[in-house]
Amino acid sequence: MRLRTEKSKGSGSRAACLAMVFKLAESAGRSWRRLNGSEYIRDVIAGVVFVDGIRPERLAE
Repeated sequence: MRLRTEKSKGSGSRAACLAMVFKLAESAGRSWRRLNGSEYIRDVIAGVVFVDGIRPERLAE
């Protein structure tokens, strides 16, 4: 094991590493799905408080 790590350590440039990471993220993104309730993300960021998963304005209706 020691010989393998010494041979592989530091191989490749920073640009090659970034390209590899980009390609891995790109291929993983193809299988991702949209989050459930993604339409409420703006409300959560704005600080709207939800009660049992329902907005307060919708509780009154």
